Amino acid sequence: MGLWNFAKNAGKAVFGKKDDAPNKDDLLAEIEALGLEAEGVEIEVDGDTVKIGGSAISQEAKEKIIMAAGNIEGIASVEDNLGGDDPVFHEVKKGDTLWGISAAALGNGARYEEIFEANKPMLSHPDKIYPGQMLRIPQDKKA
Repeated sequence: MGLWNFAKNAGKAVFGKKDDAPNKDDLLAEIEALGLEAEGVEIEVDGDTVKIGGSAISQEAKEKIIMAAGNIEGIASVEDNLGGDDPVFHEVKKGDTLWGISAAALGNGARYEEIFEANKPMLSHPDKIYPGQMLRIPQDKKA
């Protein structure tokens, strides 16, 4: 179990008006629209916190669901009750590039495509990252 903090005022707006509070149905619709594996996953929204539980899914699917939910405008944290390993995330800072993040996190800037692939379908292009966004850093590949 882990609790992951996100930039509440950064992220994708999926709730219509800016003042709308995030809700379970909107989050599930976003996860489905991204084509993420979510069979057996349960989502609960408590204010600006999303709680994810349910039956076991792959580590990759779990991490992508955490990222998809957390990178939604209005969400400040995601509580992971699915078990498994704790993911490694990176918060994008002003001036960050995937190359620079890859150099710091994976030891080689040329491995930026691994970070890009690990964050699909939430990322559509390697240059489309923004400050406050959280990115998944893959841990299963070697240089």
